[in-house]
Amino acid sequence: MSAAGDEARRRRTQEVADLVGDGDWTSAEPQPHRGQSDDPPAFPPFERTDSRRVYDSPWCGLRQDFIRLPNGHEQDYHVFEVTNAVAVLPVLEDGSFLMVWQYRYPSGRSHWEIPAGRIHGGEDPALAAARELREEAGCEAREMVRLPGFFPTNGISAHYAHAFLALGCRQVGDLQLDAAERLVLRRFERAEVERRLYAGVFADGFTALTLFYALAHLDR
Repeated sequence: MSAAGDEARRRRTQEVADLVGDGDWTSAEPQPHRGQSDDPPAFPPFERTDSRRVYDSPWCGLRQDFIRLPNGHEQDYHVFEVTNAVAVLPVLEDGSFLMVWQYRYPSGRSHWEIPAGRIHGGEDPALAAARELREEAGCEAREMVRLPGFFPTNGISAHYAHAFLALGCRQVGDLQLDAAERLVLRRFERAEVERRLYAGVFADGFTALTLFYALAHLDR
C-alpha cells in the first residue's frame, strides 16, 4: 500500500476510535428483559476463571474466556465484541416506507435494508437512530418510536440492536455516506414490503426483525 493509502487508513482508524471513545455507554445498554410470568427461572451465569485478549481494533475485539461448567469441567469460550447498534424504519407521511439497497463486503452481496449503524460513545440510541436516518435516508422524523430491541448474534456476542420506527419522515437533504458505504434509496408501498418480508426476500436480520416489530406496532 502507498504512503498516502497508509495515511488515509490511519486517519480513518483514528476517526473510528474517536467515535467509539471511552465515554458513558449506559444509554446504549440492552433494554431490560421482558420476562413473562410463566418463564422458567433464569439460569445462573457460568463462573469465568480467566480471560485473555485475542484481538483488538477500533472496530471490534475478540476475547477468549475460560469458564467453569456445572459438572466442574473448564472450557474456553470465544466472545466477539462490537459496540451496540441501532436500526430504524423510515415511514413517510403517506405511509410508504424507505429502504436502502446496500452492498455488504463480508457477504459480498447487496441487500434491501433499513438504515442502521453503530452507536457512538456517549450517544443516546434515539439520537443515534435519528443520525442514521439523516445519513442514510436524508430524512428527519416527526416522531421516533422505540421498538423492542434484540441480540442479533446471541451465541457469540453481547452485541445489541436498538430498533426504532421513524414516523412522518420528510426529506431534508442529501445522503451523508462514508467512503465504504454503497447504497441506493428507494420508496416502497407498505404492501410490497410486507409481500417481500413474508416471502423471505429480506436476508438482513436487522431489517427483517425490525420490520416485523414495526408492522405489529402500526397494526395496533
